[in-house]
Amino acid sequence: MNDTEKKILIIDPDCTDRTVMAAYLKSENFYIETGTGLKDAVRKISEGCFSCLIMDVKIPEMKGYEAVPILKKIDPEIKVIMTTKKNTKSLEAKVREQDIFYYFIKSFAKEELKEAINNALNK
Repeated sequence: MNDTEKKILIIDPDCTDRTVMAAYLKSENFYIETGTGLKDAVRKISEGCFSCLIMDVKIPEMKGYEAVPILKKIDPEIKVIMTTKKNTKSLEAKVREQDIFYYFIKSFAKEELKEAINNALNK
């Protein structure tokens, strides 16, 4: 896996969640950029090449799963990991209707997130 394959974009309006996730993934030797919402995601994906996007369901402009088609038009190859703090069956159904790679519940272990990223990067 080369360095461009390890570029991850984290979009999460929650500063604590974003910071903790970024610090953990940096410690695992991933190159991380972050943002808070759709505007940041559009700008950063347009400017750079990311292998993986980790995006929360609750971004300011719309639901994260509604943003997936917009972002996939910019980079059809980007692997999307959608995150949420609280899961419901209806939310999970809406998320899984989109072209996402993985659905991560934030209360799960960070190792599971790292494994999902590695799987995304190796596909």
